[in-house]
Amino acid sequence: MPRSYSYEFLLGLKDADPTRLGVKLGRLCVEANLPATYVAKALKISRMTVYAWFRGQGIREEKRKTVEAFMTLVEKDMEFGRLPASNMIDAKLYIEDMVGGQV
Repeated sequence: MPRSYSYEFLLGLKDADPTRLGVKLGRLCVEANLPATYVAKALKISRMTVYAWFRGQGIREEKRKTVEAFMTLVEKDMEFGRLPASNMIDAKLYIEDMVGGQV
């Protein structure tokens, strides 16, 4: 079951290198209220990998385009008011709609 981001995590994200793609992804997911569990399912990776990226760990070249495309979709949906998700159910439905199946 997904949960909200912890205060400690949010502080770490605030202090992380803003030039790293994973940190940008993390900040976007927090702003969009998308839990790491759902982001991991959308990107077909583990939750631990998502958190490693959020903390600034490098993203392999073969996943960069997928991450960038995901971020573009989330940014557009933020602009159009579809995000941030108001609750975990809405976040789940958003990701399911994005990936075309259940998460």
